[in-house]
Amino acid sequence: MFSRKTAGRIALLVVGGAILCGAVYVMARRIGLNPELDFGAGAYYYADIPEYEKVLDWDTYQAQLPFWVYVVLFLAWGFFIYRIWKRMDRK
Repeated sequence: MFSRKTAGRIALLVVGGAILCGAVYVMARRIGLNPELDFGAGAYYYADIPEYEKVLDWDTYQAQLPFWVYVVLFLAWGFFIYRIWKRMDRK
């Protein structure tokens, strides 16, 4: 009756439509917003909450190595992931 490709597309449309309807419903009902902290679209970001920096203990983590070591590790990790993605694309 249906091929696997057609069934997959129908499932994708049904799930995508359900997600879209759910997102519109949440936005229309303003579900999840805190009325005391209404900053518009930025209400979901912690940076917009007054005095949020006092909630976390920022002095808990102390770096043991120089900053440049972390930069090199970050760049090496990025290069490593890039090489993996290139290898996956070839297959």
